[in-house]
Amino acid sequence: MKKIIVLAATVLLTLHLSAQTAEELKEEQAPKKAEIAKLQGEVDALQAQIDALPGWKKGAFGTIGGSISQFSDWFSQGTPNVSSGNIAFTVNGYANLTEEKFFWRNAANVNLGWVKFDDKDDPNDDDSFRAGTDVFNISSLYGKNVAKNFAVSALGEYRTTILDNFNDPGYLDLGVGGTWTPIPNLVVVVHPLNYNFVFSSGESVFESSLGAKILVDYTRKIGAINFKSNLSAFQSYDSNDLSNWTWTNSFGYTLWKKIGVGFDFGLRNNRQETVNFANNQLLAAMPMATPFELGDDSVDDQIQSYWTFGLSYAF
Repeated sequence: MKKIIVLAATVLLTLHLSAQTAEELKEEQAPKKAEIAKLQGEVDALQAQIDALPGWKKGAFGTIGGSISQFSDWFSQGTPNVSSGNIAFTVNGYANLTEEKFFWRNAANVNLGWVKFDDKDDPNDDDSFRAGTDVFNISSLYGKNVAKNFAVSALGEYRTTILDNFNDPGYLDLGVGGTWTPIPNLVVVVHPLNYNFVFSSGESVFESSLGAKILVDYTRKIGAINFKSNLSAFQSYDSNDLSNWTWTNSFGYTLWKKIGVGFDFGLRNNRQETVNFANNQLLAAMPMATPFELGDDSVDDQIQSYWTFGLSYAF
């Protein structure tokens, strides 16, 4: 009985000492955490001063995602013998020049993806990698400062696909107006005088027009996080059917050295592309049919979207 009492007392004493030790360690840890937070704040403040200095600022980050799979005699699915795969990558790059009286901001966004679906039981199917996601966008913005956070500016922006139907359609915006930079890393462009050149081959619903251009871009790096959000919109003065907007977002989190995880997604609304796609499907099924026109309400408007998740790399 005495042995049991002694053993129990020893266990209780050990637990008490362990708890006491843990509390003491936490007390020692707290001021060190506070010191780290203070130092990080000072580092961030110094980085903000560096970012505000005149001169060129360049950078890029991207995401790579992919998967490969193969099934053999997997009878629970419609195609029991199939190999499939997909690969996609995104690159966001910028080169910005900031001076006391002017700035010049250049950016590029490329998002490409390929998919493969090979049915081993169908000798006539396409077993090659085919283009999936296909986004190419470059822009250049020049501004002359007239106030602390405002400048008169000129913008050129070009958007198309490069894997399929390069420049068919292609969009080139050229315009002038004003640029507002209310906070660091945020750029708001409003150009009431902008011409949207639309390039396409053959008979199509695509038309160029005069309108207003709005572009909002927020690009920032906070510690291990790279973030970019870009909204590009064109409002035609001729017709809403000639207007369009595209919103893209990219996130990258560095886990080790320059490698981490990334996520990209984008949304787009373009009435001309929607009607053009409906016409392609209609004429493929009924070659003698009358194509849809832009004002045809029988074609439902669609919001286009894409997303990519995978490894990221910061250049």
